[in-house]
Amino acid sequence: MNAQSVIGGFLLLLLLLVTAGCTQATPPATPTPTAVETIVSEVPTALPTTLSLTPGPTQTLPENWNIEVQVEGNGEAIDPQIITTIRGGKGVNFILAVDVRVTRADGNVETGQIKREGTFRVGNSLSLPVTSEMGNVNRVEVWATDPQGNQVKIFDDYVPFRTYN
Repeated sequence: MNAQSVIGGFLLLLLLLVTAGCTQATPPATPTPTAVETIVSEVPTALPTTLSLTPGPTQTLPENWNIEVQVEGNGEAIDPQIITTIRGGKGVNFILAVDVRVTRADGNVETGQIKREGTFRVGNSLSLPVTSEMGNVNRVEVWATDPQGNQVKIFDDYVPFRTYN
C-alpha cells in the first residue's frame, strides 16, 4: 500500500504540473509605441477692431426691465472723469450687469462695470478716466445685461468731460 500511495501521489503531482503548465497565463505583451502624428492647427489671430468715435444705434429694454442711466463728465481738468450713474427704472432688480465703455478722443479705450451688490440701487456709479483736451469729446457706450443674458446697448453718445452753459 505504501508503493501505491507513492505512485498515486506521483501521478497526482504529475497531473497538477501538466495542468498548471497548460493553464498558466502568459504575461501580456508589451505594446510597442507607435508614432502619433501631431496636427498643428493655426490659432486664429483676433482681427484688430477699428475704434470708432461715431455713436451708433441703441436699443430699448422691455418696460419691465428698463433701467435709466445718467452719463456726464466731472468737469475737472486735473482729473477728468466720465461718471455713469444708475438713476432708476423697473429693471434695477432684474438687470444682471451694467457695462460701460469709453472711447476717448485720444484713441484709448476705458472699460468697467457698475458693481452690483444683490440688486442695483439708485446712485450706483462708475467713474472712468478721459482726456481733457478742449474740443475733444469722448464716446460713451453703456450695455445692460437682461435676465436672459442678452447685452442691450442702452446708451451711446458723445460726452464731454466739461460742459459750458
